[in-house]
Amino acid sequence: MTGGRGGAGAGPAGGVPWARGVGAVWHPGPVPGPPSPSRRAPARPSAGRGGARGRGAPTGLSWEEAAPAPVVLVTGPEELLAERAVTQVVQRARESDPAVEVTRIDADRYTAGQLSVVASPSLFAEDKVVVLRGLESATDDAITDALAHLAAPPEAVVLVLVHGGGNRGKRLLDALRAAGVPTVGCERVKSPADKEAFVQAELRRAGRRAERAAVAALVDALGSDLRELAAGCAQLVADTTGVIGVDAVHRYHGGRIEASGFQVADAAVAGEAGRAVALLRHAMATGLDPVPFVAALAARLRTLARVGALRGRGGSAAAELGMAPWQVDRALADLRRWTPEGLADAITAVAQADAEVKGEGRDREFAVERAVLRVAASAGR
Repeated sequence: MTGGRGGAGAGPAGGVPWARGVGAVWHPGPVPGPPSPSRRAPARPSAGRGGARGRGAPTGLSWEEAAPAPVVLVTGPEELLAERAVTQVVQRARESDPAVEVTRIDADRYTAGQLSVVASPSLFAEDKVVVLRGLESATDDAITDALAHLAAPPEAVVLVLVHGGGNRGKRLLDALRAAGVPTVGCERVKSPADKEAFVQAELRRAGRRAERAAVAALVDALGSDLRELAAGCAQLVADTTGVIGVDAVHRYHGGRIEASGFQVADAAVAGEAGRAVALLRHAMATGLDPVPFVAALAARLRTLARVGALRGRGGSAAAELGMAPWQVDRALADLRRWTPEGLADAITAVAQADAEVKGEGRDREFAVERAVLRVAASAGR
């Protein structure tokens, strides 16, 4: 950080002091405002190599790409990724100056003038990193002072602004985007595919690999919380050797499998009776109601029946059924292991279970488990 202090040159009128390059060494210099749309660099998805990149995520840097700059915005509700982004900025600042001063301020308890005090030059001109976190619930003074800092960033100070999402502080966010500050996107990692990508990236950074089934099993076990998913990866890296297999995941996390109705239905339709029942029993043990599981089974079988009736019509089937093309493709792949007789038996079994879980049977959990087993047994028959 110290190596770039003398690098400022003359910029256009009204230019904002900015970073010439974002890397391990900070080189501040005047740069004009954001480029015109015709010159704007191609957008990049936000999560990058961190494994949390989603198709609908806003553009920006991944947490791994976060680096010192006069002002850095870390935005999004995924706390783990936001924490990693802040840590990355601090670590890279310390690579240039191990003695860099780091100050963290909570925006919801901010009082007027705090930022200017901690960011003001010290007697010995030390480099500084200031983290202003929780801007989604910031005081008015925090917003006002951050805007003032953005207009005239002090030399040798990195300000990291952390915003968890929402409309609070929109005026500041708009100003930051207009100024073109480096932005790290930390959106929720929601889909199973993105969670599996996150696991693979975690293991890759540790120099490890896992079987695809092991990755899926880990997401099944811990996927509702990204922080727990990361911790699960760290435990497997520390306690196992070689390629991580599904047995290792079950050994450490098999008692925590989390199941949705559709996960159970997917396993049953695939003919995986053991996996389907294991998922179902874990879900029942946590107090989930049997009705959604029967509904999920019925929905999957209904999709198979509808697509099967139009098999051979190619791309027109999706339009006729009002389904997405990927749903039709998935159903066609499933239908390769199903016969009309097997499908009819499975639908009958689920219809019986539906009646029993809604009051006609004495044991609702037994009814849905029996239906899962009958559906799995019907696959491939």
